[in-house]
Amino acid sequence: MIFKDKTVIITGGSEGVGAATARLFAEAGANLMLVARNKKNLEAIAEELRDKTKVEIFAMDVSDADACVDVFKKAKFEFGSVDILVNNAGIHACANVEQVEPAELARMVDVNLRAPILLSRLALPYLRESGEGAIINVGSLAGRVVYPGAATYAATKAGLRSFSLGLADELRGTGIKIGLVSPGPISTAFIMDDMDKVSDITFSQPMSSAVEVAQSVLDLCGNNIIEESIPKRSGVLSTIIGLMPWLGRQLRPTLERKGQRVKKKLKAEARAAAQQE
Repeated sequence: MIFKDKTVIITGGSEGVGAATARLFAEAGANLMLVARNKKNLEAIAEELRDKTKVEIFAMDVSDADACVDVFKKAKFEFGSVDILVNNAGIHACANVEQVEPAELARMVDVNLRAPILLSRLALPYLRESGEGAIINVGSLAGRVVYPGAATYAATKAGLRSFSLGLADELRGTGIKIGLVSPGPISTAFIMDDMDKVSDITFSQPMSSAVEVAQSVLDLCGNNIIEESIPKRSGVLSTIIGLMPWLGRQLRPTLERKGQRVKKKLKAEARAAAQQE
């Protein structure tokens, strides 16, 4: 797909994967509507990219249904069309269910699952008007196999995966592409800012960069693939364990020991980097 002058809405667009995705779309000449709660962070990434393309920001909470309606109206008003939606915003309270406040569990469902469903529904009339387009959802390999402290998060990502696959089937032949990128752990603040809260088993898998995930988002807009796993090796492992949970239980002690070693190394590197600053 040629992205020049296409309008792209990116939720969670102020940092991490969202910001990396915005940078790649900007390089390709797309118009950007960046969405996040933190207006200051949005303004920073917008200022960075405005010498490359047209950028507008919309500070909002994706769990606000009225704001979800308004962001499409603003994008259409500013740019004349909406061509691509990237549902990237997500949150994760990493702990056992009993240790998480009920309101926070509900918020995970709202942000990670309800919001992408609503935003996708709202996007469809605009994409039909454009005659083509894409909705790319940023999921997780946790949507295939659950790891410790992630029961609710995994449930939301499994739901997002099912929704993506189902919507892709509904829209087959319409010219509207539905895609899902399912990464394993990503080297962003999402997990790196407080590694002690992240399960050891998470660090047993290869770490992807935000740019790698962002590139997959762009690739999915124009190819025939519905779901892309990153990295592929972890995608294969998660599929096997999802089909054979007993194997996952047997592998867990080994993977946790590996993860502990990797986490210890990463924390040491972070401390060394902090001391040099």
